[in-house]
Amino acid sequence: MATGEQSPLDVERVREDFPILDREVGDGVPLVYFDNAATTQTPNEVIDTFGDYYRGYNANVHRGIHQLSQEASIAYEEAHDRLAEFVGASGEREEMIFTKNTTEAANLVAYAWGLNELGEGDEIVLTEMEHHSTLVTWQQMAKRTGAEVKYIRVDPEDGSLDMEHAKELIGPDTAMVSVVHVSNVLGTVNPLSELADMAHEHDALIFGDGAQAVPNRPVDVEDLDVDFYAFSGHKMAGPTGVGGLYGKKAILEEMEPFMYGGEMIRRVTYEDSSWNDLPWKYEAGTPLIAEGIAFAVAADYLDDLGLKNIRAHEERVTAEAYDRLSRIDGLEIYGPREDEERAGLVSFNLDGVHAHDLSSILNDHGVAIRAGDHCTQPLHQKMDIAASVRASFYLYNTVEELDALVEGIESAKDIFA
Repeated sequence: MATGEQSPLDVERVREDFPILDREVGDGVPLVYFDNAATTQTPNEVIDTFGDYYRGYNANVHRGIHQLSQEASIAYEEAHDRLAEFVGASGEREEMIFTKNTTEAANLVAYAWGLNELGEGDEIVLTEMEHHSTLVTWQQMAKRTGAEVKYIRVDPEDGSLDMEHAKELIGPDTAMVSVVHVSNVLGTVNPLSELADMAHEHDALIFGDGAQAVPNRPVDVEDLDVDFYAFSGHKMAGPTGVGGLYGKKAILEEMEPFMYGGEMIRRVTYEDSSWNDLPWKYEAGTPLIAEGIAFAVAADYLDDLGLKNIRAHEERVTAEAYDRLSRIDGLEIYGPREDEERAGLVSFNLDGVHAHDLSSILNDHGVAIRAGDHCTQPLHQKMDIAASVRASFYLYNTVEELDALVEGIESAKDIFA
């Protein structure tokens, strides 16, 4: 979307759903929240879900025949169905496992599948733009199993994935391809479906990290043909502490559990145990009941606004941000160029000002952004920068809020001149 186009969202009305956006910070300046790639804010109806649960039907799921337990169990099970539907999984709850976050989802697959399937001679193919949640997980799993990790090159000029290099790396020895759908630093949107085709041509599996994709664009895991796909509630207007892992039913049925204990069992003797049905087989112990139910409410909220509308609005704010930031002398923007597809974030550095110093000055102007390596230290090393500043946008941000961002950057230039 080009700068100056009308947003498809009534943003002022949307902002009324997010009470935190009305607060002031520091010396009484209005909050401008541009740290959405880390955690989004939460609307009233998601917040209210917790009160409804704890005041109305707080009980453990699948553990009792009394009414409260039955009500909690139904709501929790339906939340799985809702999140499966949200990402296009026709297998419904059997293909949707609730985890704490994307990181735990990656670890679940690495331990439940990788520990049993990987060995000497196997290859795990990642990208150079992976988040630590997947990069470190597969790196350490390779060390345990004797597998080898290879990385698809990223073009440091425009943040694109080198697909010719991908074709070279993904081959007969590849067992797993793990790809971030949208980069949390570059804003690059990777061709996940094409990579899935490459993986499957060699009988390899593919894991998609959807943490930065699911919150702001329609995702259909079956259309993408991924074997696993993970995302987090707190990045999509939901609560912290809950995330989703989609997995193809046939694969999940063959895998061993990640954790053991109550809930995930069918029958236990002193000699052996057998496992519960999907998805409970992978949800040991008392789960995050209220969080899971609120997770589904967040999905409803986003669907009510329309994910295509959310994406178009983000593109509008991002295009305006890119245009305004690119006109600041001494400021370097990373990732796709202005005329290329980019997710709703802009990472950059200001010449002569450390990212953390710039973040502090922006905070004085009420602007919340993220500074550092954003859990992508190897990518920053490849780009030959110690850290970067990231402004990331969501459905409640406005073009007008960019004024505070630009003013803060200009203030930093004056201070460090």
